[in-house]
Amino acid sequence: MIPVRLDIQGLYSYREKQTIDFTQLTGAGLFGIFGAVGSGKSSILEAVLLALYGSTERLSDRGEKNSMLNLQSDHLLLNFEFNAGQNNAKTYLARYSAKRNPKNFEEVKPAEHVFYEKIDGDWVPVTASGEHLVGMKKEHFKQTVIIPQGKFREFIDLTPGPRAEMMKELFGLERFDLSRKTGSLLKVVREEKIRLDTQISALEHLTQEILSEREMRLTELQKQSVEVSQKLQVAELELRRKEAQQAKYRQLLKFREEKTELLALKPEIETRRQLHSEFITAKTHLRPVWDQLSETKADLEKYTVSVTDCERFKIEFAREVALLEKEEIELKQKNQERSARESKIRDLKKVIEIQLLNQNLAQATAALETLRPEIDTRKHALNSLETTINEVEKRADGMDATDSSQLAQWMSDAKDWANWLEQLAKLEQEIAQTWTETSQISNALSEIDAQVPAGEKTLESWITNQKHRLHKLETERDSLIRKQGLAAHVHLLHAGESCPLCGAVDHPNPLEAEAEALQLQEKTAQIRAAKEQIDQGAELLQKHAELSFHQASFKKSIAVQETEKAELSTKLTDLKQALEDAQIKSLDDLTQKIQIMQRNSQQKVSLALEVKKLRQQWQSERILLEKSEKDYQNLQLKHQSLLSNSSSKKEEIKDMAFCRQFFDKDSDSIRATIAKVEKNIEEAIQLLEGKQKHLREKRGEQVKNLADLEIFEKLKAQNASKLEKLNADFESLKSHHGFLDEARLIRLFQHSLDAEKVLREITDFDQKLAIAENRTAELENEEGISDFREELFQELFAQFQALKSAMESSQNEVLLLDREIQELKKKLLEKTSLQTSLAKLDTRLSYLAELERLFKGSGFVKYVSSIYLKELCNTANLRFMTLTKNSLSLEIDDNNTFWVIDYLNGAKRRLLKTLSGGQTFQASLCLALALAEKVKSLNQADQSFFFLDEGFGALDRNALRVVFETLKSLRHENRIVGIISHVEELQQEVGVFAQVELDPEKGSKVSYSY
Repeated sequence: MIPVRLDIQGLYSYREKQTIDFTQLTGAGLFGIFGAVGSGKSSILEAVLLALYGSTERLSDRGEKNSMLNLQSDHLLLNFEFNAGQNNAKTYLARYSAKRNPKNFEEVKPAEHVFYEKIDGDWVPVTASGEHLVGMKKEHFKQTVIIPQGKFREFIDLTPGPRAEMMKELFGLERFDLSRKTGSLLKVVREEKIRLDTQISALEHLTQEILSEREMRLTELQKQSVEVSQKLQVAELELRRKEAQQAKYRQLLKFREEKTELLALKPEIETRRQLHSEFITAKTHLRPVWDQLSETKADLEKYTVSVTDCERFKIEFAREVALLEKEEIELKQKNQERSARESKIRDLKKVIEIQLLNQNLAQATAALETLRPEIDTRKHALNSLETTINEVEKRADGMDATDSSQLAQWMSDAKDWANWLEQLAKLEQEIAQTWTETSQISNALSEIDAQVPAGEKTLESWITNQKHRLHKLETERDSLIRKQGLAAHVHLLHAGESCPLCGAVDHPNPLEAEAEALQLQEKTAQIRAAKEQIDQGAELLQKHAELSFHQASFKKSIAVQETEKAELSTKLTDLKQALEDAQIKSLDDLTQKIQIMQRNSQQKVSLALEVKKLRQQWQSERILLEKSEKDYQNLQLKHQSLLSNSSSKKEEIKDMAFCRQFFDKDSDSIRATIAKVEKNIEEAIQLLEGKQKHLREKRGEQVKNLADLEIFEKLKAQNASKLEKLNADFESLKSHHGFLDEARLIRLFQHSLDAEKVLREITDFDQKLAIAENRTAELENEEGISDFREELFQELFAQFQALKSAMESSQNEVLLLDREIQELKKKLLEKTSLQTSLAKLDTRLSYLAELERLFKGSGFVKYVSSIYLKELCNTANLRFMTLTKNSLSLEIDDNNTFWVIDYLNGAKRRLLKTLSGGQTFQASLCLALALAEKVKSLNQADQSFFFLDEGFGALDRNALRVVFETLKSLRHENRIVGIISHVEELQQEVGVFAQVELDPEKGSKVSYSY
């Protein structure tokens, strides 16, 4: 993760919005964020944590949000832009905002926490969390990337269990936790074995002998089935022949019955045949003439009524047309006066226009009289402003110009002078303190040297002699122990008998066990005293070495401090000599000179601002004057134009004598007169047009009525002639077709007989009767049909059914036995396959059981985690040994506990907790850098980012310099390191930094060194 930009507003001491641009800071490789205690430095890291994870180091997101917000702000806003992902190739934006409840100051509404990804220049919302985007949890982020204040040594203080768990989560070591997977596989294999055992036990009773027996039985059943099948075929042929005879015999009975029924219906059919013939004749030959005769009678009656109506309408139309022609003549005479009346209307409208022009002319005259004094007043004010501007410019030109570069140089010199005096005082105090500590160490060394025994030159020679003496005493003790062992066999020696150990017969001086035991106790006491002296000497030697090391360090520090003091004194002397030409002898003189120059500069700036303000006022007045003059010219033009238009309008009036009486009247009364006349004109036009339209319509109706009268008279004559001819034709047809009774003929016309249906019924009857007679004769002549016996057929059918049942039973038995054989073969093959699978499964089960035992209890994960920690420890030692001048190194045991190897004490190890505060900081720094390097490798990133808050106050000047050189060297490893501190020495060493200052009114403010 690489930070790009951070916007903070409303968080802790950040009242107003502040932007921290990390682009140039991270580009330097090593940068700092400096400021006084409480200025808001650490709040920057808090803001990053809040933007990424939704909570800070000091306060949680729930219940304590009201304390996060600045007490003078009603909302909190964080925008954090950063690069992350593989090789930090993707750009994300984390946005966190929260607002106070306007009705309850202590209550803060739920925060809005969203993330965006920059795609093709646009911010696209993403649903992933900050933990997913960064690739680690908040706790691990605080231990590897951003280490908040007071949390630097947290990784060291973790117990072995949580430390291993952190390595597991940080580096994804859960992929090595194979116990659950192995257990799952083992469970599956055991379940599979139970299933296979169950299946094999179910097939245990099936054997190859049972299969052979079933196959022999199948062969016998197949032979029996063939014999029954042959008998069934013979019986089936005979049955099919008898079935055909039975079907024909049943047809014969059916046709005989149908013939009898049809003969009984024949008289009725003949009657209907006669009715159908007469109906068809009447409908075909007489009905059309009769229908025409009826239609002609109706038309003759209709045309007679129409002629009567048209003659009546002819008289009415003549009367109405004469009346309308008279009214038309009267309206035409009235409309001939229209042009004269319209001319007077136009003259009255010009009178209204002239009245409006006279009103505008009066207004223009009044505006001209008002605007002239205003223009004169503005000209006088403009001249006064010009006079004032010239006076102020003369005063400004009379003042001496301030040299801004000289002022800036003197302000920088004053700041350097004060800083150097403060640093000199501080160095003198540190030198005095260092000399005091050096004197104390010298006294302590003298006390240690005084404890060296007389006759010994140094502690080393004393310890060496003591070790030689101890070796000699141990040799003598071993000899006494051997003798004591031989003394245990003295009771076995007898005069004249061989020794059981050496075989000697003579025993001149046998050992005395009590004397040897006393000597052994004395030697043991001497060895114990010698070891105590050696331990005492080693302790004195270690203390002497530590004091000597500290004494040398203090002397080097004094030399460095004296050099710095001399450099500061030289700088201060050079500065005083450079300022002597300006009559400056002290810091107070320089401060007084700066104040005088600043006052002169402020006065000159004030006069320049006054001139600028007066010129702006003059320019405003000038614009207003120009506008007033332009308005005056426009009014003059308008006045002239109105006079000209009024004269033109009077000349356009044609009947001035008529219009003169209206000049004194108001415009509304004139408009009312015009409207009344226009309305009369329009009504006369509309009445004439309406009357003419009505006349045209009546004349059209009159012409149409006359034409209809002529047509109806012709049609009446034609239908009378046609009726006479049709009556003659109808009488002739009745005589020709034998219908003398006209009433009977009309009944036939009115009969609802369906001729086509009756004809179909007669035809169907004739066809059915013919078929029944023909089929009966054919079947009676065919052999074996008339003498067919139903009982003999039923006996034959029963024999066939018995054979068929026997055949089906035999086939079913063969089929079932064949299926049983096939199923038996399949199960035998399945049994063989299951036995093979079970053998393989037993082997796999044994392997998995062994793996489960190995992976049980996350043992493999702990083993891998310890390897990662040892590699981490080795990487950290590359810097830690440099920082401690090869006197200390880190080591981790099999229980994941950190130890320190102390090379000043015989490379013996001790717990990491025994280190001093400065050494603990160095160890924590080295481990944190190593951990960050591993995370960088894990994320496949070219660059890694590491932020450290405080911790430098625990180091002395030399240790601080070594640590700082280590941090600067990280730039060559393509790392970005940021530090937060109030230690001034660091600020002087870091070239690129952000400065945080607390303004009582505006809150924390951020500035930069570049």
